[in-house]
Amino acid sequence: MQRLLLVVDPQVDFITGSLPVPGAEAAMNALARDLAAADGAYAAKIVSADHHPYDHSSFREEGGEWPRHCVADTVGAALWPALVPALYETRGPCTVLHKGRERGREEYSLFQNPVACERVLAAVERLGVTRVEICGLAGDICVLSTLKDGVKLLGPGIFAVLPAYSPALDGGAALAAYAAEAGIALVDMPGAN
Repeated sequence: MQRLLLVVDPQVDFITGSLPVPGAEAAMNALARDLAAADGAYAAKIVSADHHPYDHSSFREEGGEWPRHCVADTVGAALWPALVPALYETRGPCTVLHKGRERGREEYSLFQNPVACERVLAAVERLGVTRVEICGLAGDICVLSTLKDGVKLLGPGIFAVLPAYSPALDGGAALAAYAAEAGIALVDMPGAN
């Protein structure tokens, strides 16, 4: 089985910054530990990251829904430091793809960014990926949106959700409900069957 790990938005602002998700720090630290232990389980790892302009339309200050977060080239936009070694030092390349770069365009899903979408689909095809394991922040927003869009493009059978590493503002209810409805497997550990 050729696996790809898709980690959604494991960024400082969603962990200890301006828009923290409950349980995110523990979940991302556990992902770092468990990914290192599963070295070699993935043909590749892809990480999505918000990379917003300072005046992004989703920010409250601009009339949007969210506090200012993940502004490009700030500490809040950085990947969670504990996760970086596990992403880059385990076998299989790691690619970071940015989303939300245009002021007036919200991209909850990595697949809503045309360049990122093309790169993910190309990696799946090039590597012969048969399973995409998805996790990240927040489980009920960007992870769920990315999963739904991914299912539209690749079908539900290729996906598995890592709920232990997908903390959510709603406690995980929406992600679990969608996975059950779509017949998507829930997996306890990175690289597990």
